Amino acid sequence: MSSTTDILSLSKDTLIARLAVLGEKSYRATQILDSIFKKYATSYNDITTLSKELREQLSSTVPFPILKETDRRTSKDGTIKFLFTLSDGEMIETVFIPTEKRATLCISSQAGCKFGCAFCASGLLGWKRNLTVGEILGQVLYAQHETKGAVSHIVFMGTGEPFDNYDNVLAAAKMLNAPEGFHIAARHITISTCGVVPGIERFAGEGMQIELSVSLHASNDTIRSQLMPVNKKYPLKVLISACRAYAQKTNRQVTLEYILIRDLTCTPMAAKELARLMKGWLSKVNLIPYNVVKELPYLTPSREDIAGFKMMLERSGVICTLRAPRGTDIAAACGQLRHSLRK
Repeated sequence: MSSTTDILSLSKDTLIARLAVLGEKSYRATQILDSIFKKYATSYNDITTLSKELREQLSSTVPFPILKETDRRTSKDGTIKFLFTLSDGEMIETVFIPTEKRATLCISSQAGCKFGCAFCASGLLGWKRNLTVGEILGQVLYAQHETKGAVSHIVFMGTGEPFDNYDNVLAAAKMLNAPEGFHIAARHITISTCGVVPGIERFAGEGMQIELSVSLHASNDTIRSQLMPVNKKYPLKVLISACRAYAQKTNRQVTLEYILIRDLTCTPMAAKELARLMKGWLSKVNLIPYNVVKELPYLTPSREDIAGFKMMLERSGVICTLRAPRGTDIAAACGQLRHSLRK
């Protein structure tokens, strides 16, 4: 990574201070930030209110983060997957998911992932590093530029564990929501975690209206430890306790993401266990039919089994939604993202 701080990683006050060193007035910061976050400028050449000399000075001292589009794939359902190469050659993927009522951008928080969930492609090549605030926001800026500002919702569900890069993710989330930033409604931003309990506990004290999503993916410790190594450090009793405490403290509903794998997590017994875990606190479950990864042995349940599982939960009083797979034909669906180009 470059040691130079990029423009998207700077607060407004820090930018004002940088401009003062160059002999520029504070209003220049407003011009720059408005051009970036309101007009989606992706380089200083797009900010024509600045002199050529100032643009050159800023390019060398506080450049835009380097996210070079290396590949783009468009699904038959309209989903777009971007592959970006970063300044040090690492790669990340970002997915734009349009529907009739919203346009969601799924962004990455790390290059690779160290948590090694058994059903997920993101960790197959290991963890490389955290993304900077600018690299996180740069994904949003690029997508807004390419879609003419269509992005309305953000989910931190791409490659990496957001709470393993807590400070940068929170700083990025605040700028996504800030009036001087992208000004996306807090309730339209979701941070997902595989179950890093200290992160959940810390996030509970932030006083933010941002949504919390927890990747549960199994209904008992035996299967969850098999699928998610993080469960060995934060088993279900500890994780659910942290989620309950979060819901009680914030009065906000926690979404539990639950992957449906044939004959493993999508069984009548699993439905009963999951309903017990969710009883008596503010939560809902989002069911995700497994998206096949060729290197992995798991299979998607039948439609009948998925419908039966959902019905059992609903009869137990669980608030339940079923995620429709998007972008499976371009390996852009949940669990299919990687950090390097795959044919």
